[in-house]
Amino acid sequence: MNLMTWCKAAVTASAAVVLSAGPAWAAPSNSDLDVVRIDPDATFPGGETSLHAFVANLGPETTNSTMTITVELPRGTEAKAPYFPDDCEASGNGRRVRCEFPAGLKARRTATAIVPIHLDQNLRPGTVLEGSFAVHSPDDRNPLNNRTTFEIRVIEPDSSH
Repeated sequence: MNLMTWCKAAVTASAAVVLSAGPAWAAPSNSDLDVVRIDPDATFPGGETSLHAFVANLGPETTNSTMTITVELPRGTEAKAPYFPDDCEASGNGRRVRCEFPAGLKARRTATAIVPIHLDQNLRPGTVLEGSFAVHSPDDRNPLNNRTTFEIRVIEPDSSH
């Protein structure tokens, strides 16, 4: 076998190994991601509060894929950086925030996206605003517990504000 024939054979064999091995990602796990409702603290018109978008992996397995938490804020509010994690992204109008978490959330563990929220100064005290958040991941096997609502109560400003 001459050198050229040997090189072609080696390249063909290497390509066959790479193609048969498939992509370098893991199959989705058997996980149940569950969102937990935690209402932000009440605040006054023009004030600030924070949403803790809390997600638990009920298991039985550690996640093999990323998960995304998407927060939908009500009218009269706007998300304000800094977020946690710091790579969360807000939409142009500041009412939708997407936060991506890496694979590896162990069973019986939690992850939280923190979104600071600014309330419009023209909101009326006594108003109750409703938003929502959801989690999405190829690993999640139970879509029935992936979304929840939350409420922000608008209160009278006190003399310290």
